[in-house]
Amino acid sequence: MIGRLNHVAIVVPDVAAASAVYRDTLGTRVSAPHPLPAHGVTVVFVELPNTKIELLEPLGDASPVRAFLDRNPNGGMHHLCYEVDDIVAARDRLCAAGARVLGDGEPRLGAHDKPVLFLHPKDFCGTLIELEQTASA
Repeated sequence: MIGRLNHVAIVVPDVAAASAVYRDTLGTRVSAPHPLPAHGVTVVFVELPNTKIELLEPLGDASPVRAFLDRNPNGGMHHLCYEVDDIVAARDRLCAAGARVLGDGEPRLGAHDKPVLFLHPKDFCGTLIELEQTASA
């Protein structure tokens, strides 16, 4: 059901400093920062040959990643994102199998302007999972 790993998300206290580490120390291509007020984060994508790293900085005190950063002041791995062809079919199959979808259960547009859903980490070995639809539905 899941496709390739789309990205690994890392919450950071300073997206500019984290971008410099990936760009200058590791020699990767790094996007410009993109504020996403609807998601409460500023995001930067680190391009790798086989996937991406998504660097997330909280955008304001109400950010959904603020509590994560409060618990992990230096930042850390936040979630894994897998691609799916049909996010609604994937959601329905997962729910039928007992998995919990976070929020209201309806897909919403993510950082790539594609539908995404998040799955409860307690249902997936302690890891927050994001699903991103890659095909046009």
